[in-house]
Amino acid sequence: MKVVPIKKKDSDGCFLSLKMGKEYEVLGIEADFYRILNDSDKLPYGNDPVLFAPDCFRISDSVEPVFWVCEYGDEGERYCYPPEWQRYFFEDYHEGVQEIRQQFWRDLQRYYPEIWKEYNAQM
Repeated sequence: MKVVPIKKKDSDGCFLSLKMGKEYEVLGIEADFYRILNDSDKLPYGNDPVLFAPDCFRISDSVEPVFWVCEYGDEGERYCYPPEWQRYFFEDYHEGVQEIRQQFWRDLQRYYPEIWKEYNAQM
């Protein structure tokens, strides 16, 4: 699934840390929000997988990866990720659990090789 930012702020007034008009691969969906890898030059969260409100994007390719496992919350919200990234994975990632952070990058290379190539080209 791919999206393109169309607004600089989400409905809560938070600024997007992505480049306007650039196409981004959605790494997963969490409570209907899109998890996207930030651009490396957008600090303080450069090259981190963060959540963005869907109202800030136009969907450019609606095909979801076949490896996503999707679940629904109590209010019908969607949660879709590769199986290794289910349940508290990103909480641990953002808390700096090194094993989880390393797993994320290994999984990114396996599940999203194009993003991995782009990431390595920036380094």
